[in-house]
Amino acid sequence: MRKNKWACFLLILAGIVIGGFIGNLFPSTWLNYGQTFGLSAPIIFDIGIMCITFGLTIKITVASIIGIVIALVIYRFM
Repeated sequence: MRKNKWACFLLILAGIVIGGFIGNLFPSTWLNYGQTFGLSAPIIFDIGIMCITFGLTIKITVASIIGIVIALVIYRFM
């Protein structure tokens, strides 16, 4: 049986979200330890009649990594 790549992608995203949620529930524990990277200030493109703002920040925590691993284990046994 061929595994669906979209199911894997959605499980990984769910693992990241649930892991981030668990990390925020326990802010002073080792689960919330991580690194944030991306644009510290948004890039603003103003052309007079329209203003476009670009920004991206990603925070990787221990809880989100654990969520990804659990999602991959669940995907493997599907």
